Amino acid sequence: MPYVRRNSDGEITALFRDPEPGAEEFLPLHSPEIAGFAGSQPDTELFQGLDIELIRVLEDLIDVMIHKNLLRLTDLPLPAQQKLLSRKRLRESLSNQINFSIGPDDGLI
Repeated sequence: MPYVRRNSDGEITALFRDPEPGAEEFLPLHSPEIAGFAGSQPDTELFQGLDIELIRVLEDLIDVMIHKNLLRLTDLPLPAQQKLLSRKRLRESLSNQINFSIGPDDGLI
């Protein structure tokens, strides 16, 4: 999704999950045109999604720099240290809840 149907002025008039007659054009879900048709603010939603992704990239970059001894956690201001450690603990906690191991005694092997 979404495939779009346009009117003669090129404006979106309908969205479809699958291509249909008159609606063969595919647009990315985060397209500003789709957001405008749905009545939302495209820039705000798009930037929020990109910000979340960028935050994770920055966290990973900081971890790599620390592991390569290019940066020490203590080089960062205390509030930044606390935020990074809090997010890392939360990610590890959530990861431990999702991950599980299957051993030979589980009857699945």
